[in-house]
Amino acid sequence: MRIRPLAALSVAALSAVLLAGCTTTGAPDADPTPSGTGAADLCAAAVGPGEASDAITVEGETGAASTVTFTAPLTIDALQSTPIVEGEGDALATGDYVNYALSAFNAETGELLGNLGYEPGELLPQPISPESPIGQIVGCAAPGSRFVATFPPTDTNTGEVYVFDILSVTPTAAWGESQEPVDGMPAVEVADDGQPSVEIPEGDAPAELEISVLKKGDGIAVAEGDTTLLQYYGVDWETGESFDSSWANGAPYSNDGNQYVEGFVDALVGQTVGSQVLVVIPPALGYGEAGSSDHELAGKTLVFVIDILATQHALQ
Repeated sequence: MRIRPLAALSVAALSAVLLAGCTTTGAPDADPTPSGTGAADLCAAAVGPGEASDAITVEGETGAASTVTFTAPLTIDALQSTPIVEGEGDALATGDYVNYALSAFNAETGELLGNLGYEPGELLPQPISPESPIGQIVGCAAPGSRFVATFPPTDTNTGEVYVFDILSVTPTAAWGESQEPVDGMPAVEVADDGQPSVEIPEGDAPAELEISVLKKGDGIAVAEGDTTLLQYYGVDWETGESFDSSWANGAPYSNDGNQYVEGFVDALVGQTVGSQVLVVIPPALGYGEAGSSDHELAGKTLVFVIDILATQHALQ
């Protein structure tokens, strides 16, 4: 398990913390177990407390940045994790997307290295598993829990102390309020698990970009340059067949900086987390006109149903 490097840690550097199972720029290969299963294995994965983690006093309310007190330098021989606050509700399970926040401290000096995740848009939720860093620190604890974890020094880093707050679990499908459909747009049906299907209307494909909000979320808005966690279902207007889908791939997806085709990005920016967006993308805003490239989707009008699950703002 690796959660470092955090030498000379800043908020910018903290954005790289806990990314062992985080944002990818290629096709997702995760196949998490659905929420509500695998709790026993996750409980067993927790490393548990030790002399170092038990020696730390944590002050502050869960859900807000904390302070710690310990005798420095703190000797840390192994990863340890001590529960500070017990949360309420359902225990975490393998495959849950966990919203978390943290405060980090230098174990030799007690210096605060940084806080991250306490403001909206600072961190994406992470899938939890027995192998993930968060899973090994918090196990199957319920949201609202707080832990203090200690990390031994390495060849390049001093020992470090983290306070982890488990804030909530993000649904893996849009949860916003349903909106009236727009006439002339493709019809969308949603299965019980959130996976959509699309029916293309009769007639020619539109020549311009068309965007319709199917569900309006209650979260923060996606900004230019964000990295957004989403589910998507892509359909070829001409054939009505799906050519790509995060649902079929087995997990929500994110791409660093939302580096998608222009029409897809236009459908994301300004929309709120929790929303479901339907977009029809003409070739010029997709993969180009027919013959402009060798891409198999060149010349195609694309239809996407996008569920916006979370967004992380670009560092300033």
